[in-house]
Amino acid sequence: MNRRTFLTRASLSVAASAVGCFAFATEIEPHRLEIVERDLAIEKLPLALNGTRLAQLSDLHIGPQVSDEYIVHTFDRLRALAPDFIVITGDFLTYRRARGEAQFAQLRNVLAHLPRGRLATLGILGNHDYGRGWGDLAFANRVAAEAERAGVRMLRNESRAVSGLDFVGVEDLWSHRGDPVAALRARESDAAIVLVHNPDAADQQPWPDFRGWMLAGHTHGGQCKPPFLPPPLLPVQNRRYVAGEVRVDADRTLYISRGVGHLIRARFNVRPEMTLFTLRSA
Repeated sequence: MNRRTFLTRASLSVAASAVGCFAFATEIEPHRLEIVERDLAIEKLPLALNGTRLAQLSDLHIGPQVSDEYIVHTFDRLRALAPDFIVITGDFLTYRRARGEAQFAQLRNVLAHLPRGRLATLGILGNHDYGRGWGDLAFANRVAAEAERAGVRMLRNESRAVSGLDFVGVEDLWSHRGDPVAALRARESDAAIVLVHNPDAADQQPWPDFRGWMLAGHTHGGQCKPPFLPPPLLPVQNRRYVAGEVRVDADRTLYISRGVGHLIRARFNVRPEMTLFTLRSA
């Protein structure tokens, strides 16, 4: 093989690899859902809840970029797991002003397939659920109403006790309506799990007397991540908050879901995630 032939074949191989990577990142990886199973140790967890299972969904982003069929299939897989609790940590839809009423109709049709947790199904809003500029309260109220219609008990700066375990739901950080103090004030028990959409809330909002786990989403795990390198695009100020378990301080630990959906149909080295926790006594 002469030098010219070698270079031609090498160039063609590189081009084919690039095309293959692009096709994988846009057609396969965005829908290659991973079910992550792990324990979640809760201080003062009621004995009756030891061993129960909690499923976390985040960032469904129902809308023009995410296949309805994929979301419904995700719900079918969730139903087969038969969790005791289901929590949804924000961004039910992808806000697009031009879509108007159509986005609420699509949200309703897709959420009609959402299963219920045996003991509770709970949710909070994300920044996209607040519409234009992440500050449209009327838009957020409509998203919350559609979620409630589907059986999701929405927590908006409030707590909900279920069988002796408190779920503390805080409004989205970027909406400027989050109030952890008010949410924590309503606690009824010593065992608690906090739901926040944006993990930056762990640093930027007050969390008086809270010890334990905070479940979040928002980052999509960076969505596209070069091997062995941090993701180039990450919508948080604290660059440690990418995905998975992250220690905030001596009292609090975040679990950041990579999310189910996407804003742009492309994922690379960051599979979408549904998390299934088994609750354990700390």
